[in-house]
Amino acid sequence: MGDPAGIGPEIIVKALASPTVWRLCRPIVVGSVQVMGKTVRALRSPVKVVGLKDDPKVGPRSKFTRGCLPVLDPIGKTLGRFQMGKPAAGPGLASVECIKKAAQLALSGCVAGIVTAPINKKAISLAGYAYPGHTELLADFTGSKQVGMMILGGPFKILFVTTHVAIRDLPAALTPSRILGAIRLANFALQKYFKLSKPRIGVAALNPHAGENGLFGDEERRVIAPATQKAKKCGIQVSGPLPADTLFGAAVRGAYDVIVAMYHDQGLIPLKTVAFGRCVNMTVGLPIIRTSVDHGTAYDIVGQGKADPQSLIEAIKLAARFARQT
Repeated sequence: MGDPAGIGPEIIVKALASPTVWRLCRPIVVGSVQVMGKTVRALRSPVKVVGLKDDPKVGPRSKFTRGCLPVLDPIGKTLGRFQMGKPAAGPGLASVECIKKAAQLALSGCVAGIVTAPINKKAISLAGYAYPGHTELLADFTGSKQVGMMILGGPFKILFVTTHVAIRDLPAALTPSRILGAIRLANFALQKYFKLSKPRIGVAALNPHAGENGLFGDEERRVIAPATQKAKKCGIQVSGPLPADTLFGAAVRGAYDVIVAMYHDQGLIPLKTVAFGRCVNMTVGLPIIRTSVDHGTAYDIVGQGKADPQSLIEAIKLAARFARQT
């Protein structure tokens, strides 16, 4: 469900009213029955909220047909009162509890994969959790040692070496081993999920002009190049470090199957410029399938009925595709 004070519940109701979703999978909402019911009424949606028992496989099949909104509620009445569009501990705790429950269902085989609506980092911090986002939270819950965030949209598939790191801390956060790990994850993801035996990987430089032989910084030759060289020795088809301003254009023209970006905005600015609202976030390296939307909780439009469910629909479609493959 994501943050109940955000647009997660609204986009879920809209997405599950779509015949496209029901043709692809049998969806289950892990969230608050109370919140989902209130959202259905506010939107005047024709869907009907139906509660599920702890095992989502239990219950009449009529609960899993178009027109229904099957909800498994791990929260109950503990959520309490909260204000829409505002970060608070209650919604933050509810967000985390829903993610934990969904991950448990996937690990136990009750569901084929999970799709997450947006959470608010301030809210989960107020609830006592220090995770910077879904990726780190799910890695911890599933005991995964190395995971990566990949976002897909338009002509791009981009895996990030770092995600939510302040720019001033970025150079210190980049190490050859961390970059090599990201390259390996990108290679693994393209092989497993997109069935490319030898994916072509382009690795972005950190500095303008890839450092211009050390004139604008030495991270390329000191940190990034050693990682790409080691990846090549492992048989991975990788190029770089390449100037980011030319790398993305080359990827659009088909030169690379996936880009390894050094930091959050380096990859997301070009990606969201061409595909915002249709991008999908996936976590690579988990023992479960997890996809997500490409946007946040959008507190500024909560309760106005304006939220666009398209990114969520795309995330559901991708998770269903991966589930069928695996």
